[in-house]
Amino acid sequence: MSKALDGVKILDFTHVQSGPTCTQLLAWFGADVIKVERAGEGDATRAQLRDVPDADSLYFTMLNHNKRSITLDTKNPKGKEVLETLIKQCDVLVENFAPGALDRMGFSWERINELNPRMVVASVKGFGPGPYEDCKVYENVAQCAGGSASTTGFDDGPPMVTGAQIGDSGTGLHLALGIVAALYQRNTTGRGQKVLAAMQDSVLNLCRVKLRDQQRLDRTGIMKEYPQYPDTPFGETVPRAGNASGGGQPGSILKCKGWETDPNAYIYFITQAPVWPAICKVIGREEWITHKEYATAAARLPHLKAIFATVEEWTKTKTKFEAMDILNVYDIPCGPILSMKEIAEDQSLRATGTVVEVDHPTRGKYLSVGNPIKMSDSISEVTRSPLLGEHTEEILLDVLGFDAAKVTEFMAAPGLGGARVAAG
Repeated sequence: MSKALDGVKILDFTHVQSGPTCTQLLAWFGADVIKVERAGEGDATRAQLRDVPDADSLYFTMLNHNKRSITLDTKNPKGKEVLETLIKQCDVLVENFAPGALDRMGFSWERINELNPRMVVASVKGFGPGPYEDCKVYENVAQCAGGSASTTGFDDGPPMVTGAQIGDSGTGLHLALGIVAALYQRNTTGRGQKVLAAMQDSVLNLCRVKLRDQQRLDRTGIMKEYPQYPDTPFGETVPRAGNASGGGQPGSILKCKGWETDPNAYIYFITQAPVWPAICKVIGREEWITHKEYATAAARLPHLKAIFATVEEWTKTKTKFEAMDILNVYDIPCGPILSMKEIAEDQSLRATGTVVEVDHPTRGKYLSVGNPIKMSDSISEVTRSPLLGEHTEEILLDVLGFDAAKVTEFMAAPGLGGARVAAG
């Protein structure tokens, strides 16, 4: 079976998380992703948070599946020659360098366009054009600048970042869509183009419901579905809403049986209006179905804290999975708080390829995340991440068309790292 992006060649100049997330997703869809790394060092994450001595870290392996690695020194004429040839042969160049780094390497947009007018040049940057465009940005900085941190956490505490990597991985996902769109447009125009995904912009896109709420707050001065209502006055900005739902359906995280010793013995419970009678029956409060203070969604809003406290008395008598089994019979929206250990051991996620086991020549078997997007005619297979420079000779032969003598000459040159790398 063919893959969706068969035949597309990606020149991957990315490192750490945001860019590699993007290029790994494209690789899962079948693109030939050629990861360009500095000889002897490679992507910085190869050594970061290392748990197995002298082996690539999980940080690196889990972001660089299905890729090939070539080592180049672009400051050396031989290395620069190879890179120019790669640019001519590839469809997309992806980078997340600091602003201006490609220009300083001698590969400005104009130069790349001269070498290959069909090439798409895709970039991750911290900020778009404006006062901060030259600033260095990491995950948590992006969450803060994109509006996430100010609206996350509880009202009586400081701003909070989320465990989901919405700044790095979130931006990589946005960039991947931009690349696919640019390749599609190229079918009509015949031209490549620049694609930019700024981390601040991507986080804001994921926080759009909070920008919605800012405008509602400006207009009305109050948001009745927030837990601050009716006891706490609203200020001028969207407050932190704890675990309240962002979609207007009142929800909260409630304790379940075992919460005293298990930090994840909780369930998310939503008091959706169509199933309110069922909720009342399940928790033993059938009188609430017709009570004037509880019968309608609008009437319930001032009493949400008391309602959830009562529901919690019921959930505390059940494990989170027992509660799920009961609530799902009545279509009451809910979800268990799953720990990473529970997710790692979930056999249904293994069966769908959402969690995969990968075998690596130096670190052995490890778990990783598979392609979250499933396609019926483009099945994703997760292959291990490459060792540093592992595919240098292969790429010179297969992609650039060098003969054996020229490969030997280039492999001995400092511009290619001067060493063959065994696959183990």
